[in-house]
Amino acid sequence: MGLLEREHPAYRDHKEMWQRYRDFYVGGEQLRRSAPRYLVRRQKEPQDVYGERVSRAFYENYLGSCIDWYAATLFRTEPGMELCTEDPAAKQFFRDFLADSDRCGTSLFELTKHTFIDALVYGSSYALIDFPRVDSAARNRAEEDECGLSRAYLTRVSPLELVNWREDERGELDWAVVKTERVFQESLDDPATVREERWSYYDRTDYRVFVRRRREGEGDAPGAGQIELVSEGRHALAELERTPLVRMKVSDGLWLANKAALLQQEHFNKSNALGWALHMGLFAMPVIYSEREWQQIVGEAYYIQLGPEDRFGWTEPEGKVFEIAAENLDRLKDEIYRVCYLMTQSAGREARNLGQSGASKKRDFAVTHEVLRSYAKTIKEFLRQTLALTAKARQDEIAFEISGLDDFDSPDLREEVETAGLLRELKLASPRLEKEASKRVALRYLEGASQKMKDLVLEEIEQG
Repeated sequence: MGLLEREHPAYRDHKEMWQRYRDFYVGGEQLRRSAPRYLVRRQKEPQDVYGERVSRAFYENYLGSCIDWYAATLFRTEPGMELCTEDPAAKQFFRDFLADSDRCGTSLFELTKHTFIDALVYGSSYALIDFPRVDSAARNRAEEDECGLSRAYLTRVSPLELVNWREDERGELDWAVVKTERVFQESLDDPATVREERWSYYDRTDYRVFVRRRREGEGDAPGAGQIELVSEGRHALAELERTPLVRMKVSDGLWLANKAALLQQEHFNKSNALGWALHMGLFAMPVIYSEREWQQIVGEAYYIQLGPEDRFGWTEPEGKVFEIAAENLDRLKDEIYRVCYLMTQSAGREARNLGQSGASKKRDFAVTHEVLRSYAKTIKEFLRQTLALTAKARQDEIAFEISGLDDFDSPDLREEVETAGLLRELKLASPRLEKEASKRVALRYLEGASQKMKDLVLEEIEQG
């Protein structure tokens, strides 16, 4: 079973980078635990001094703020989703699927948001389409629906979990191996922890699941433990002859973590160096200028007796290098926002000194809008592909119309209603245009309502 533990060469090359990008995105305690990997040790720095610097490490997370800003802006309102089918069973399933896409209560909208965040961190991310697995096969579709076998669901897969694969000449996966791990305690009476490693293999028609469990104390050496085949069969997209993984990928120019991570690491090192220097400056050493031989004891409970010509002072830095470091930190922060196309979000002194006019700021935000539109296109394509493949796997005749995700400065509901009213007053002789305007207003008003309610309203508008 050593074949399962093999890793794709690209995975080995990118694994450390992906983990670093994840640490820089999350920040907080996760990065503090990994601080020795990123905080550079000075040449010939004593280990105890470096250890104290590591224990005092802090992190100003601009990268995480940039990524979360894009996710929050794009997913500020739910996209409009119209289910076009005459099959009530299919329509009801996809209503439930939109509300609970992973059988854990996560809506498709929320799952897509987290998949998008992973794509900005790793460059790409995946969703796995699957069906519940049972020992006995259903004889017909009715039995499948009754037993829940047709209840398709999604599972998020990060590039850190996709350890091996092969692509064809079109870039589609011929096969893939997804590895996950978990640590748990089997029962309250058994205090030993168990580490479970699971390899899920998928090709164009079949799947196989292998598991290895190792109890605490049984040996943690690589390869220890017995790997067992626990499940196999045909997967959800076997009839389509494709692997059940749907990928969301952003271009290199829009891969934010890759553009800003090195700047964020440089900022992390310099801000901690400046903080350490300021901290040490609080403990200045006294200096005695005297012609006499110095033999007095120095301490908090002692006094110093000085001669008529003796002088007393303190060793402390002049502060010029601190000013230079502070200016450099401001420049690094502005550069992080700039490479993330969010210069208008930067509020540092360096940004204020640019003296931008209102027109210049508007041009900067126009660039941000173009980036948002590109992301929205990627998200919509991911949603369409995921929904279409799920429908084909279930053999449902249904089409999906997705709108939204591109109204970043969307007007309030009152303005939407006024605009729709003006279109009617123009009498453009287009009943379809009037219906689409009414649907747009209705979806804005019904934000947060169930998909069933939205479908009923859209059907009533369509029927006039």
